[in-house]
Amino acid sequence: MSRVTDIHIHVQPWDKISSAVAGALREGHGERFDFLVEVMSDARLLLDYLDECGVWRAGLVSYPSPGVTGLTDKACEFALRYAETDRKRLIPFGGVDPRETADGGADVDRLVDLGTACLKIHPPHQFFPANAYTEGLGELAAIYRRASERGVPVMIHTGTSLFPGARCRYGHPMEIDDVAVDFPDLTLIMAHGGRPLWMDEAFFILRRHRNVWFDLSGIPPEKLIPWFPRIAALEDRVLWGTDWPSPGVKSPGDNLERFLALDLPNSFKEKATVTNPLILFPEER
Repeated sequence: MSRVTDIHIHVQPWDKISSAVAGALREGHGERFDFLVEVMSDARLLLDYLDECGVWRAGLVSYPSPGVTGLTDKACEFALRYAETDRKRLIPFGGVDPRETADGGADVDRLVDLGTACLKIHPPHQFFPANAYTEGLGELAAIYRRASERGVPVMIHTGTSLFPGARCRYGHPMEIDDVAVDFPDLTLIMAHGGRPLWMDEAFFILRRHRNVWFDLSGIPPEKLIPWFPRIAALEDRVLWGTDWPSPGVKSPGDNLERFLALDLPNSFKEKATVTNPLILFPEER
């Protein structure tokens, strides 16, 4: 069996998602949209699909975003239940909304105790920058602090979002600089590399901070080298992912094939798809 991990796919309860986001996904996937709905109702269908795509494991990204996706913290519980079908192959991610919680640390504990392997912060969908604790959002600091104490990585979306209602200015990667400085023992995963506007800033953050890893999802494989010409220097902290089923992502298998065809060292491709994900998310969970 392939040992490839797609670190970033989205699993959510379709009956709770906003009509605007559902419309964007329907437009992006056309006749395949009904298949997406079916997959989200049965994890065994997803596992069969991953087999077809040559993917062994997947990070199931979920987070509360009532203002954009329409999803609440119930989406994180959904991902946890979904992953129970095969916890070796399905890695549940979750999130805490620092604007709504009265005790961010306790909410992190609850998710981690239930089996959440990574926390997700999505600034454009949650309407605050990644360093908003420097401007008074104290529960965000509590979330980062407890994640660090529990040894759980935090994935932070950078770059734009095309979903209706998203506030793209919050996706600037430079705000991660504060987080990496203030929480040096916290493993951070920068998703998307600030694409398509702030790739230079993203690369600077990645080069500066050894506790920041790079999730390649949402970057068309053919754009990776033009946008990050020195990407090979980060081979020890790069994680391959797709962002499926976001609009524009045909399939994990298609993305993987295009990624493996890039003019990059084989060691880079092996680390991004197999070795590095196993370092952050060991098989023995």
